[in-house]
Amino acid sequence: MTTRVEAVYENGVLRTLAPLPLAEHQRVMVTVTLDSASPERSHLDAVFVEEARKGIRGVDRVPSLEEVRELVSKDESSWAAAVIAQREDRF
Repeated sequence: MTTRVEAVYENGVLRTLAPLPLAEHQRVMVTVTLDSASPERSHLDAVFVEEARKGIRGVDRVPSLEEVRELVSKDESSWAAAVIAQREDRF
């Protein structure tokens, strides 16, 4: 079994940021890859990517970048106003 999980090194201990399906005292091999992004950014990116993957699951076809650009160029609404309105709804 191979599982990829983010972890933080604190006080000499490598602590995973998500639970692992392991038995107590089970031995594992660990490969450490340094993440150059800040911890907050890395976590937010991972959450965004996972949500995006969920969003396109079951979709027959994902549009190309050029198709998206063409659709966006026809949108005359204010994206800034939409973001501001969405933020105001939270408060």
